[in-house]
Amino acid sequence: MTTLRGRLIAWAKKEYGGGPERPFSTAPAYEVLRHAENRKWYALFMDVPYSRLGLPGEGRADVVDLKCDPVLAAGLRDGAGILPGYHMRRESWITVLLDGTVPLKDIKPLLSLSFDFTSAKRAGAKSSRITRWLVPANPKFYDIEEGLRESGDGTILWKQSSGVHVGDTVYIYVAAPVSAVRYKCGALETDIPMEYRDENVSMKRVMRLKLLRRYDGAPIGRELLQKHGVFAVRGPRSMPRSLETEIEEMYRA
Repeated sequence: MTTLRGRLIAWAKKEYGGGPERPFSTAPAYEVLRHAENRKWYALFMDVPYSRLGLPGEGRADVVDLKCDPVLAAGLRDGAGILPGYHMRRESWITVLLDGTVPLKDIKPLLSLSFDFTSAKRAGAKSSRITRWLVPANPKFYDIEEGLRESGDGTILWKQSSGVHVGDTVYIYVAAPVSAVRYKCGALETDIPMEYRDENVSMKRVMRLKLLRRYDGAPIGRELLQKHGVFAVRGPRSMPRSLETEIEEMYRA
């Protein structure tokens, strides 16, 4: 029977390529996943005595260390199966038990978040560009569903978000009273001239978005966004890879 560690490593290999390495000759059960471009670790698998983790019991626990936003990490540690980083810096890493306390579907987004935090682009490569966006929509000002119906081809014109290019993915977060991500779109055209102004909106350029998917089932609300470090969507921002991964898992056909 495949262990939780094995399933997680297999998933990471499929998502990001590469495979586990064993950097410590004296600790063969320790395995690391690292980036190909900068060689940084984004996951460290270990077997650690329960006593060293401050947990009751004898024997050793199978765990993985993952990098995490310190604020998010502090909240996660309140849940069962997630501890301060054992081998790495405790404030910015977490240790996740691989005994089933935390299900695989909840560990995958955390691993994706760790991958993002340790990537070369995250470290400040100036050539990096956001290609997956999270943008807000106010239902008081615009009815997206009506706009899609009127278009007849599943496209809508949207105020141009600076930095969005043709081919980018745009997730639309609908504000209160919905307070959830409801649409996944692709950018078909950008920087289309359009002068428009009313008491709520002023536009000089728009982009044409194609609806790719509606999220009408499981809610992608504020609690889920906060789990991935998104505490507000007041303007266009990058879509966390970890959140995107969890959404894909939730809505996998």
